[in-house]
Amino acid sequence: METIAMQSSLLKKYDVPVPRYTSYPTVPCWDQTNFSSDQWNTIVKKSFDESNESNGISLYVHLPFCESLCTYCACTTRITRNHAIEVPYIRALLKEWEQYRQLFGRTPVIRELHLGGGTPTFFSPQNLHWLITYLLDGVHVHDDITFSFEGHPNNTTHEHLQQLFDLGFSRVSFGVQDLDEKVQRTINRIQPYENLKAATDAARAIGYTSVSFDLIYGLPFQTPFTVSDTLDKILTLKPDRLAFYSYAHVPWLRPGQRGYEDTDLPSGALKRHLYEIGRYKLRKAGYSDIGMDHFALRSDALFRAHIEGNLHRNFMGYTTTNTDLLIGLGASAISDSKYGYAQNLKKVEDYLTATTVEGLALFKGHLMTDEDMLIRECILQVSCCGEITGNLLRKVMDGVMQEKFLEMEKEGILYFYDGGIQVTSAGEPFLRNICRVFDKRQDVASGEQMFSRAV
Repeated sequence: METIAMQSSLLKKYDVPVPRYTSYPTVPCWDQTNFSSDQWNTIVKKSFDESNESNGISLYVHLPFCESLCTYCACTTRITRNHAIEVPYIRALLKEWEQYRQLFGRTPVIRELHLGGGTPTFFSPQNLHWLITYLLDGVHVHDDITFSFEGHPNNTTHEHLQQLFDLGFSRVSFGVQDLDEKVQRTINRIQPYENLKAATDAARAIGYTSVSFDLIYGLPFQTPFTVSDTLDKILTLKPDRLAFYSYAHVPWLRPGQRGYEDTDLPSGALKRHLYEIGRYKLRKAGYSDIGMDHFALRSDALFRAHIEGNLHRNFMGYTTTNTDLLIGLGASAISDSKYGYAQNLKKVEDYLTATTVEGLALFKGHLMTDEDMLIRECILQVSCCGEITGNLLRKVMDGVMQEKFLEMEKEGILYFYDGGIQVTSAGEPFLRNICRVFDKRQDVASGEQMFSRAV
């Protein structure tokens, strides 16, 4: 009884707005004072020159278009049914890529390629073939490639799957979110289970080695029954991995979320209960916790990377590939050059104009300090391994951090071991809170407005 009361107290204490830490510093906290396109080109070239063929680079291509707005969504999207936009947008992507190719000065080795959205399968299979063929034209493709894309179960056709598979794609992630009809109507994402099953079965029949689903808890009108029912249906399809995200309610940033009331959302305690239902069912079905929000079967590469200590986290989420240079192409796409970050212009029209005139379409960026790089490594170790080595911790630890970590140790969230920190099983729900202790750039006031709650 005391343990349950203590856990409830911790959930209440740590249920505060916290970043998901796909980067450090987080985008709202970038220092743009000294950033310029010339400096960005310099650090991209430096990172590329330091890379080698055994490591390669990563490409993220943002395809932001959707035919209808899912009101829960906090991503940067363009809602349109005008598919004529596909051709000019692809031309802009290829021009942007050509600018980077010229900057590199030698042939790049592509190790990782991900198509994100929006809805990448908004694009026709023929246009996706054109895009990928030209992106890979004249480059070296790594022997150990990881090519993946995000698909909508309603519009990912057999032709989409086959075309991308033939180009080297082996992973597909379907955005499911929830299978309850009332919830789907509320968030304007109607996708029957039958569509999801058909897309999943088709992907496996073609030869995809990893099929993953994205689910969200905390959506309007979710109940323990509806979430349990969704998980039961999902588990009949046995996805290789799943992401089970906390819904971020930020109607001041995403007006679409104003389509339902705050009272339609599960309370804080109920929301956490929904997560625990999902976690229990997934673990019982043979899935293992992978860092924050993710689960994978033991047969999946994500689990193997986690066990072997090779798991990495970046703007694409958790990945089995750790490259020092990630180039983001497309409107609002973010690049990571190891020594800094840059984000493209967010509006599609602005992006198209900028690439036509300048080739690149930079909007803002951040140059990493030595301290930034140390803290980023701490956050990566926590989020990927659930621990921090003593050598690294000693380089960043100060009195404030020590006081907070000692408090967390008393609460059973973590413990000090061999000069470092190890997260306990009870502390796994609080990984984001632990990362927050290291974050010296996070402004509390902006956090209230920018981020989802930790629990």
